[in-house]
Amino acid sequence: MDSTAFEIFGIPIMWYGVIITIGVLAGFVVLYYNSKRSKGVVSFDDVTDAFLYAFPLALIGARVYYVIFELDQYDTFMEMLDFRSGGLAIHGGILGAALGVFIYKKVKKKSLTEILDMVDAAAPAMILGQAIGRWGNFMNQEAHGGPVSQEFISRFPAFIQEGMLIKGTYYHPTFLYESIWNILCFIALMILFGKKRKHDHGIVFYAYLILYSIGRFFIEGMRTDSLMFLGMRQAQLISVASIIFGVVMIYITRKRAANLSD
Repeated sequence: MDSTAFEIFGIPIMWYGVIITIGVLAGFVVLYYNSKRSKGVVSFDDVTDAFLYAFPLALIGARVYYVIFELDQYDTFMEMLDFRSGGLAIHGGILGAALGVFIYKKVKKKSLTEILDMVDAAAPAMILGQAIGRWGNFMNQEAHGGPVSQEFISRFPAFIQEGMLIKGTYYHPTFLYESIWNILCFIALMILFGKKRKHDHGIVFYAYLILYSIGRFFIEGMRTDSLMFLGMRQAQLISVASIIFGVVMIYITRKRAANLSD
């Protein structure tokens, strides 16, 4: 499978980058739609400004996070900077984006509730971008699971079978499992955003943390390229922490909202 989409002036443009870009653009469409649905609570202009702070730091965070856990795989600093062929970790991206949003909040003097409402509008866009982005992993033949039989892989479309045939061995298309799970999460979050009540600041984002982490925990256990920490899959550890945090924050948010409504 050719991971190069096309060339511009002799410079190869990788499918990974093309698909990530498509995911970002799709996310922007969702952001615009959600800002309209919010009926003035969330400004698309404000969300766009926040994105300009968050996205560069999300890319840096995603790459730095990945490189830290795979440091022995790189011989030079320039190799560490080159992520065109993959090597972005979503949890590092979330941390980087959070830093960007924090800086935006300070610079623009936004309240915490304003930021949480913006993040609620962005959460479905994020998970949709992740669903699309996983297909970049497919083009790189990465983020897959362990070996499977030809009988098992034959249940999938022919192009999936071809992509998961690596050096004569078929592998679990875990990228596909996560992409499908993320699309289901996207639908659930869009419904939740539409039903969000006045004082439920942040509740859609907390639901995003819970839903995404549930799927990631189980899918991560099937992968062969997990980033490890103290002999454990770090994505699973973070997933458990994210689920607990999300549940606690939803409880606090709903209790606070009930008190404000009294």
